[in-house]
Amino acid sequence: MSEGTTVGTGGLPPQLARVHMVGIGGAGMSGLARILLARGGQVSGSDAKNSRGILELRTRGARVQVGHDPSALDQIPGGPSVVVTTHAAIPKTNPELVAARSRGIPILLRPRVLAQLMEGDRTMLLAGTHGKTSTTSMAVVALQHAGSDPSFAIGGELNESGTNAHHGGDPVFVAEADESDGSLLEYTPDVVAVTNIDADHLDFFGSIEAYVDVFDKFTERIRTGGTLVVCLDDPGSAALAGRVRGDLAERGVAVLGYGRGTHAGLAPGVPNVATLLSWEPRAAGGAARVRFTAPVTGPADETGTVVERELILPLPGEHMALNAIAAVIGTVRVNAAQTADAAGALDGILAGIGAFGGVHRRFEFRGRRGGVEVIDDYAHHPTEVRSVLSAAQAMMAARVGPDAPRGRVIAVFQPHLYSRTVEFADEFATALDLADTVVVADVYGAREAPIPGVSGRTIADKLTRPSVFAPDLSRLAGQVAGLARPGDLVLTLGAGDITMQGPEILAALGADTGSERTTHANGEGPGDGGLTGRVS
Repeated sequence: MSEGTTVGTGGLPPQLARVHMVGIGGAGMSGLARILLARGGQVSGSDAKNSRGILELRTRGARVQVGHDPSALDQIPGGPSVVVTTHAAIPKTNPELVAARSRGIPILLRPRVLAQLMEGDRTMLLAGTHGKTSTTSMAVVALQHAGSDPSFAIGGELNESGTNAHHGGDPVFVAEADESDGSLLEYTPDVVAVTNIDADHLDFFGSIEAYVDVFDKFTERIRTGGTLVVCLDDPGSAALAGRVRGDLAERGVAVLGYGRGTHAGLAPGVPNVATLLSWEPRAAGGAARVRFTAPVTGPADETGTVVERELILPLPGEHMALNAIAAVIGTVRVNAAQTADAAGALDGILAGIGAFGGVHRRFEFRGRRGGVEVIDDYAHHPTEVRSVLSAAQAMMAARVGPDAPRGRVIAVFQPHLYSRTVEFADEFATALDLADTVVVADVYGAREAPIPGVSGRTIADKLTRPSVFAPDLSRLAGQVAGLARPGDLVLTLGAGDITMQGPEILAALGADTGSERTTHANGEGPGDGGLTGRVS
């Protein structure tokens, strides 16, 4: 335990009594600020622009300056005891960081602070290349539904509460463990769930081997007597379990698997404690049939501990069902000390998953106009795009009936990062071809400088589906509205500002202008094979 750390859920170590946060409006930083304020800390911060999140933090007592300047460090009387920043979003040349170093103020990365806030609690961390936010969110809602009040920090806002972090009254803390810069190695968790391991963030790690290795190192940090939960349908997480099971067993760490068991052969000796027996897509979401066994259902030495349960999900896709199962196992294990009724706890947690209202930007319904539904999703990796589009197509197929002809899925994709666009151009094209029609925006560079010759066209030119390259976001909504027809589903996809196009597309659909929205004499819009070239 860190020197000066206060044990339990209510206190703060002296170093965190007065905190200044650079980039306080970001999803992770704003959540950290909420917890610090709830625990009685003084918080100041800065960000490049105002936002709804910053306004909300101010109502809670935070002092926030718009714009980065050394004077931002003087908002708290006496100045901050520590400055908190993030590795990826804030450059070391930021004027506040430069001033903090000159003044001798300690600078900590966000994960180090979050790890200190977890001290004294039982902790459940969700890791993996994809699905961390959704899985963490489902775990939180499941625990709340089962009667617990956990602390949590999530990379997105829960639709139920409209917040991404909370200081709870129970000694349980649930959070995401971000591997993108190796910072997950700051944590010492009790329960870890790894949803999958897929090549990503190679701009930081340099190789897939180095990326995979950070997960191995993370499992070494699980506390004695803890639990590692892995998906046996993902080769990356199954192989992880196979590599580390022996060492973890020597420390009394249980390794538990879940899923259909497609890659269980990579994890010999790892029990499948939650077998996915079936998945049924529905018009909205779906239903999974799952066989649970000990220790999820009770002590391993008890008889009659095999139960089958239906798991109802409001979100579509078998990948989401697998995430939900990971959340179920993890919450049962992290909350085990809170209840003696394992079966009752399991049923309560399953009911909580069924009541899950979703997360901001994870298959989030944005509206419907002119018979066209608009959904927004954060998917920005080929695997994520493939999963979301597969789920969307299955959902559209489930809606087909005598009076409901099948609508099309129109993917509106914004590549995120030039390096990722180059690395995965072929994979992105293959994933996007699962849509019926594709609109590709230009690259959202975020922290990266442009790479000559790399743009959204790099992906668009590889597509086989009818497609549009739309580099001008001011025209994109009208172009999408011109493609869509009643019954279609429009999916905006990406980690950048493509999310802002949802309302614009809905407005364009409502405008229904002849110049942007046309209907052929046969009732077909121009997206049905009528797109013969890329529009720019």
